[in-house]
Amino acid sequence: MAVSAEIHHTGSDPGERAEIAAQIEHTLADRSGDWNVSILGSQASDRWEMRILGPNEFQRTYMLEGAAGECEPQMIARILAKMVPKRG
Repeated sequence: MAVSAEIHHTGSDPGERAEIAAQIEHTLADRSGDWNVSILGSQASDRWEMRILGPNEFQRTYMLEGAAGECEPQMIARILAKMVPKRG
């Protein structure tokens, strides 16, 4: 099982990007299979696109709204936990 996180063009400092990646890895640690989560920011708005790829052709995309606090590391982890099924 592997989890990879890519974070680009978010305007976040390296420490915040590392915290987001750590939250993603922690959230997906108990899920089976390989997971890739990419977050892509926009210079035109405070929205970030989160794309989740996983085993068995699992794919989800979610638009994180900065104004709603969804670009915070803990909030990203909560949203991700709701979108990805637990092992079972």
